[in-house]
Amino acid sequence: MKTKYFFMLLIACLMGAQSLSAQNKEAGKRPRKRMSIEQIVEMQSNKIVADLGLDDKTADKFKEVYKKYKTEMNDLWKKNMPKKPEVMPGQGQPKQMPTDAEVDKMMRDKFKMSRKMLDIREKYYDEFRKFLSPKQVEKIFDYGQHYRDRFQKEINRRAGMKPKDGGHRPSWDRN
Repeated sequence: MKTKYFFMLLIACLMGAQSLSAQNKEAGKRPRKRMSIEQIVEMQSNKIVADLGLDDKTADKFKEVYKKYKTEMNDLWKKNMPKKPEVMPGQGQPKQMPTDAEVDKMMRDKFKMSRKMLDIREKYYDEFRKFLSPKQVEKIFDYGQHYRDRFQKEINRRAGMKPKDGGHRPSWDRN
C-alpha cells in the first residue's frame, strides 16, 4: 500500500518538474519581431506573383497596384477599428449589454464600411483587369479572404477558443 502512494507521489513530482522545465524553455525564447505592414504586403505580392506565374513586366505592374490596394484597405480598417474598452471584461466590472441604439449604430457602421470596401475592390478590379485576366483577379481577391480566415483561426487558437464547427450560430444561441 505504501509503495502505491510512493509511486503516485513520484509520478506527480515528475509531471510537475516536466511542466516547470517546459515553462523555462518558453521563458528563454526571444520575442518574435512583428513584421511591418509593408513587409507583409511585399511577401503577399511575391506569393501571388509566383502563384499566377506572371512575367517580370506584369509582376512589376501588379506589385505597384497591389500595394496601393492593400494600403487603401488597411487605411480603411485602421480608421474604422472599434475603440478598445478602458476596462477589460472580467476585471471587476460585469459586461454590459449594448442598448438598441448602440447596436443600431454598430450595424449601420458595418454597412458603411462594407460599402467602402466594396468600392475599393471594384476600383482595383478595374485596375487589375488592365493587365490580368478575370480569373487571375479572382484569385487575388480570394487570396486575401484565405489569409484573413487563417489569421482569424490563429488568433482564436492563441486565445484558446475552440474552432467553429463550420455552421453559423447566432450570438444569442452560443452557450
